[in-house]
Amino acid sequence: MKSANVTLSGLGTTVFEVMSALAREHQSVNLGQGFPDDKGPEAVRRAAAEYLLNGHNQYPPMMGLPELRQAVAEHARRFQGLEVDWQTEVLVTSGATEALGDCLFGLIEPGDEVVLIEPLYDSYLPIVRRAGGIPRLVRLQPPEWRLPYEELAAAFNDRTKLILFNTPMNPCSKVFDRDELGFIADLCLKHDVYAVCDEVYEHIVFDHCRHLSIMNVPGMRDRTARIGSAGKSFSVTGWKVGYVTAAPDMLKAIAKTHQFMTFTTPPNLQWGAATGLRLGDDYFDSLSSEMQRKRDRLAAGLVQIGFDVLPSQGTYFVTTDFRPLGFNGTDDDFCRHITSEAGVTAVPVSAFYDDPAVAPRHFIRFCFCKNDSTLDAAIERLSKYFRRQGNV
Repeated sequence: MKSANVTLSGLGTTVFEVMSALAREHQSVNLGQGFPDDKGPEAVRRAAAEYLLNGHNQYPPMMGLPELRQAVAEHARRFQGLEVDWQTEVLVTSGATEALGDCLFGLIEPGDEVVLIEPLYDSYLPIVRRAGGIPRLVRLQPPEWRLPYEELAAAFNDRTKLILFNTPMNPCSKVFDRDELGFIADLCLKHDVYAVCDEVYEHIVFDHCRHLSIMNVPGMRDRTARIGSAGKSFSVTGWKVGYVTAAPDMLKAIAKTHQFMTFTTPPNLQWGAATGLRLGDDYFDSLSSEMQRKRDRLAAGLVQIGFDVLPSQGTYFVTTDFRPLGFNGTDDDFCRHITSEAGVTAVPVSAFYDDPAVAPRHFIRFCFCKNDSTLDAAIERLSKYFRRQGNV
């Protein structure tokens, strides 16, 4: 029998599924996978429910409901000062991962080089490779996670088609600053390169950091595809509603991929997302402040146990160094160990690198977008376990 596609069939099961299955097996507190305990704003959920009962439940327009596309354009103006034509520059997708696929399949020709920044979200590389792209990886180094300008510049050449990056950045919780975005933009302009920017955590930033879209950097308006997520902005990750904003010529190619990928997205969930994007500033301010409070609650407990907690400027996550606890194995070993022995699950940061052999092997990522009781239970279990080991 002929083999299946080697790019995808040769991949292992995603680290999130592996660790979540292990968490279920050991009935541990799962701080591995990034989904909130919160149900999301009632107004958003109610709008979706009412549309389901009373609205048009047949195929919506392929590009998305006009109401959501208009809301995306209004939102870009409100928070980024961008003037967006909702009719030619906004596409609704079935989640941000589909949006990534649409952008990469729509823009990459086989043999094109794609610059990516490690550590990176685990879907990036498989989609790039399946699209025929050749990854050029640039690695950030903990604990500062600063952009290495010389290495990044060396990754660009005449074969480079686009750069794909994430800000705020999962897993290392970095927010790219204006200087770093300006440097990326200069390289894109110099080499005539697209930028695909995954901005799903745009409203989850901390400590007076500000999210800036590279689309706002001079020269980048017509060569950037900007990806957003209702799941992350409104704590409804199961909805899988994403949106792409791009200049008309870029979006035409991206939309053609969407047309033959999922074609459309449930209309009631689109309606709920449109309601969410029009919520008042108080909602978005409270989202970031509440997540910052949860970050601080978890981080304080981890520090007391003995973890070295790295800075977290945004997202749902904190990265920690477990070496002060005296564990001598790898990050994967440590995550499995605390799941089975302490009853708490995290994910190894090396899973976010193409080659774990060259990745740092002493960092793990905890998710804090959980109820206080869940965070407290995790800290209590870890404290009890490491106290028995003589580390607390």
